[in-house]
Amino acid sequence: MSSLTQILVTGGAGFIGSNFIHYLLKEYDDIKVVNFDKLTYAGNLDNIKDIEDDTRYTFVKGDICDATLVEKVIKKEGINHIVNFAAESHVDRSITGPEVFIKTDVIGSFTLLESCRKYNVERYIQISTDEVYGSIDQGSFKETDNLNPSSPYSASKASADLLVNAYYTTYHLPVMITRSSNNFGPYQYPEKLIPFFITRAFHDQHLPVYGDGLNVRDWLYVEDNCRAIDTVRTKGRPGEIYNIGADNEHSNIEITRIILEELHKPPSLIQYVTDRPGHDRRYSISSEKIVKLGWKPTQSKDFINTLKTTIHWYISNEQWWKKLVDK
Repeated sequence: MSSLTQILVTGGAGFIGSNFIHYLLKEYDDIKVVNFDKLTYAGNLDNIKDIEDDTRYTFVKGDICDATLVEKVIKKEGINHIVNFAAESHVDRSITGPEVFIKTDVIGSFTLLESCRKYNVERYIQISTDEVYGSIDQGSFKETDNLNPSSPYSASKASADLLVNAYYTTYHLPVMITRSSNNFGPYQYPEKLIPFFITRAFHDQHLPVYGDGLNVRDWLYVEDNCRAIDTVRTKGRPGEIYNIGADNEHSNIEITRIILEELHKPPSLIQYVTDRPGHDRRYSISSEKIVKLGWKPTQSKDFINTLKTTIHWYISNEQWWKKLVDK
């Protein structure tokens, strides 16, 4: 490998992507990061404003479906690693408008894989989701379990995963896939459950809880996920899939009540609404495989305090999210 690692981070102005770029620049000196982002509604340059003058960092506005631009950037910047965060990722939006999910999540991934093949990229990390497995009543999914996506979003991610695996089998491309559980933390676009409820409760607005509120998710703090992805990038084996979870299961109504209590808001703000179509009851994944690489969750394990810290980040950074919710 080249002595200087030059990483293309697609979707680097989004929630997890921007946190990952911050993590890389904090952890490494001998690295250059190119942030390639289309700047859709969820891409926000404010997420990486504090590093825009770092000489190790470059931003390029672009669509991962644009093969000409992708190849130009890979060639010009001498990219040897790609970490693909770029995706449409909101289940509700995929139900009302699935086409863009297929374009970005499937065609975009195909474009990146073809570029990797053409320019002999040394590492390609596909960022996926635990949602590709579908719901599970008991136990936890392993990487070898069948995929059973329930929404156009999770189906698009599962399709991309299958394509990535095929490129390893057919072309021996050095690809790896990470599938993480629900992330939370700073810079998460306020349509997702935790920031959505924080910002609404802050303004004394009703919190719409789907169904009975007992849908369960495993909550992973975003910096723990960034460390895990980097562990896969540096220690993972090509062709492998790695689940990233925190064994931190909480129902949606639990999360809602913690937010209300921390903000000193009344339970009367909770408003139960009709469940969304195809709403998976419980996600759970086994992280045994990535733990063997030397990773384990740290901040996620102190979930209540980490969630409270996240709540107060949003309260202290109203100027960041106010213009997003006022769109």
